[in-house]
Amino acid sequence: MTYLVAAGDASIEVIAEGGGPLVVILPSRGRSTEDYNEIAKRIADAGHRVLRPQPRGVGRSAGPMQGLTLHDFARDVAAVIAHADAGPAVIAGHAFGNWVARTTAADHPRLVRGVAILAAAAKTYPQALAEAVTKSADLRLPDAERLWYLRAAFFAPGHDASAWLEGWYPEVNASQYTAGRATPQEEWWGAGTAPLLDLQGESDAFRPRETANALREELGERVTVVAIPGAGHALVPEQPAAVVAALLDWMRRLPGRNV
Repeated sequence: MTYLVAAGDASIEVIAEGGGPLVVILPSRGRSTEDYNEIAKRIADAGHRVLRPQPRGVGRSAGPMQGLTLHDFARDVAAVIAHADAGPAVIAGHAFGNWVARTTAADHPRLVRGVAILAAAAKTYPQALAEAVTKSADLRLPDAERLWYLRAAFFAPGHDASAWLEGWYPEVNASQYTAGRATPQEEWWGAGTAPLLDLQGESDAFRPRETANALREELGERVTVVAIPGAGHALVPEQPAAVVAALLDWMRRLPGRNV
C-alpha cells in the first residue's frame, strides 16, 4: 500500500508493507525506493513493518527542492516515523541514503533505534567518484557512456550494471547532491549515539579495504562491521539475500524492542 505523510512544507509518499517492528529504507542519490522491492519484501516476510519514503521529486512526494540541507530530508523521514506511531525505527540508508539516515538519528534520536548504513563511503574519497554518480544519472549522455560510469562507481566486476540505466531522477539527484554539500559532515557523521551497522561491499570503490574498520575505530563498539563479498557500491541489487541476512541478524541483537 502507499499513502502520503505531511512533513512541514513537503508531502512524502510512503510505500508500506508487513507488520511488526519498524524498518525504514532510504534510497541512494537520485533514485527511488522501488530499487528495494526485493529486500523490503524479504524483511517484511521476516516479521517487520517496512516503510519506504520516496524522496522529494519521486512519485507523489513533493516539496521545495532548492536551498535544502540534509536536515530537511531528515525531517521528512522523522515525519514518516512519527506518523506510523510504531517507533523507534531502524533506518537502513543506502549510499547517499545513509547520510540522511545518520542525520535523522542525530536530529531525532528518540525516533531511531539503530541505523544500518549500506555501502557508506569512506570519510573522504576521490571527487571523480562523486562525478561518476552524477554522470550515471545524466540522461543526456549516451547509454554506453553512462554504463561505463555505472560500472566504475557502482558495480563489482562481472556484474550487470545495465538495470541501473533506468530509474534515475536528475532533478532529485541535483537537489540531493547540493544538500549534501551544504551540510557540514560533522553534523551527521556520528549519527548521534545510535547503534550502527556498517554493511559494506568488498568491491566498493567508495570504500577501500584499508578503511573497512575506520568507522568502528572512530566511533567505538556501537559500530558493527559486516563486509559482503561480490558486491560494489550498488550492493543491494548485487547481493540482496546477504544484505537481508546481515540486517536481520544485527536487528535481532539490538537493545529495545524484540525483533
